[in-house]
Amino acid sequence: MKLPQSPKIPSWLLRMQFAADPLGCMDNFHKRYGDIFTIMADSTLIVYVSSPQGMKQIFTSTTEIIASGELNQDAAPLVGNNGLLLLDGLRHRHRRKLLMPAFHGTQIRTYGERICELTEKVMGQLPVGKPFLAYPTMQKITLEVILDTLFGLREGERYEKLRQVLSTLMNYARSAFVGISLSFPFLQKDLGRWSPWGYFLYLWQQFDELLYAEISDRRQQPNSSGIDVLSELIFARNETGELMTNEEIRDLFPSLLFGGRDASATAITWSLYWIHRLPAVRDHLLEEIASLGGSTNPMRIVELPYLNALCNEVLRIYPTQVVTFPRMVESPVEVMGYELSPGTIIIGCIYLAHQHKDLYPQPQQFLPERFLKRQYSPYEFLPFGGGARRCPGEALALFEMKLVLTTILSRYQLALSKKQPERPQARGANFPPASGLKMMMMGTIQHQGQQQQTVNC
Repeated sequence: MKLPQSPKIPSWLLRMQFAADPLGCMDNFHKRYGDIFTIMADSTLIVYVSSPQGMKQIFTSTTEIIASGELNQDAAPLVGNNGLLLLDGLRHRHRRKLLMPAFHGTQIRTYGERICELTEKVMGQLPVGKPFLAYPTMQKITLEVILDTLFGLREGERYEKLRQVLSTLMNYARSAFVGISLSFPFLQKDLGRWSPWGYFLYLWQQFDELLYAEISDRRQQPNSSGIDVLSELIFARNETGELMTNEEIRDLFPSLLFGGRDASATAITWSLYWIHRLPAVRDHLLEEIASLGGSTNPMRIVELPYLNALCNEVLRIYPTQVVTFPRMVESPVEVMGYELSPGTIIIGCIYLAHQHKDLYPQPQQFLPERFLKRQYSPYEFLPFGGGARRCPGEALALFEMKLVLTTILSRYQLALSKKQPERPQARGANFPPASGLKMMMMGTIQHQGQQQQTVNC
């Protein structure tokens, strides 16, 4: 079997290079080997593919190439054994289907006004004339949205406790220790709450206790009219027709939590960076927002064409998923002219696919107009992945991104605190600006019946 070209360096050194600079490694390998290359991970063959042709083969050859949940087993401490990442077949399809209504169509429209309110709640706490870090600020907003849309919580003791626990848990889960421990399971030793892994398990236990208490309370209120995801799942039935257990419900949340807070916050933060770094982009977007005539109708906002193009361009440069979930070759298959044998792992590199010069001229430039001029296929533009493992929260993520940005731009005057270009830095699966993006709150924008605040610098 002839394999795609591979770097001629030891596996341990390759792992170190990937850990230090994953995007830089991908760029270098693409320049050297093109749209398909092989990485040896000990005795496992991993083939990376980045062309639209290769992406299509990965997603459509479902008999020869399977998206097995077993390949995500290392993530079980994060997502649970019943999470979508680890499920296959009927169980995966059914539970994914249970989540879809909460993230699409009429359901997400009910979240619109609340997303705008939560954005104002967090941004309104920032003092005028003071610098702030955009990324953790956006994390606060997206966490508030999670508490509302996923759990239906807005106030009260349990809301406050869950907000604190989730913030601490998700920050700790992004720490270097947890990342290393997920790669090396022998480090996953519970030596008590004061040990590193023991503390991680303690935080999950705190989350579980709060979530199970909320589930128990709501099971006693079968006529509840909640429109949040948790309320939908409590009274939904699994693939055998039975109500899901507390653990089954719980395991559907972790991947939604990390994507809902960190991936969304990353995308919104990069949007703020490009908008305030490029005056022409900012002016074009502000002009489009002004065309609404002061309307705060969420459905009018999300239909703005330039806003949509801008969000797509942000997600093109640093997609919420830089690679697809791994697939395994089940039976011999040809991919991009190479015969791959059973057992080979295939990963689609979304980040590299979005850098193709023939699809995206001047790929390093931020050019929202490219999305106004061309419609890209799901194999050319795929910031949320593709196939059976595509992110179920895609529609809600875009909806939230557009509303948060529009609310900020229409109500607050911000500026970047430094002129130097920002660089991405890996934090878990996401790549927010390395500095956290330091910005300045210059003032609030006057609306009818309100007084404008500004600061001169």
